Amino acid sequence: MANPNEHLVDWLRDAYAMEKQAESMLKAQSSRLENYPELRQRIDQHLQETLGQQTLLEGCLDRLGSSPSAMKDLTGRIAAFGQAVGGMTMTDEVVKGAMSGYIFEQTEVASYTALIAAARGAGDTETVRCCEQILPQEIEMARWLLEHLPGIVTAYMSRSAEGRDDAKR
Repeated sequence: MANPNEHLVDWLRDAYAMEKQAESMLKAQSSRLENYPELRQRIDQHLQETLGQQTLLEGCLDRLGSSPSAMKDLTGRIAAFGQAVGGMTMTDEVVKGAMSGYIFEQTEVASYTALIAAARGAGDTETVRCCEQILPQEIEMARWLLEHLPGIVTAYMSRSAEGRDDAKR
């Protein structure tokens, strides 16, 4: 039977791998977004938040005598690469990217909500504090994407209807 700290460490490793995947996805999205400057700016902002989140998670793992899982990190990066390559072939890449981003953010919200509960259960107030610092950033990014999705879709559809090459990204 696993003790609460074992679960907490495992889930922190999952969260770290998730943030490495987010880093890869955000970098790929940002590098291809040429004609949606507001979306690109927000993605770049969240990329910086993501890098800070990785640092917080590394600190939690280190404090608990662990480190990120190389295998989980590699798996996350491979998944992010597959999503990036798939996005490049879509004619509606910007729309699908925004939708995928929203879904990913909601997964992160659920993950940090669970981590906060797990850290409380393990009596780890520092991990609670770190995750409570990360959670609002994920909620805000999800909210931003949902709020701006109609405008992204409208801009894409207008450009696409005009046969413009800049619709995709």
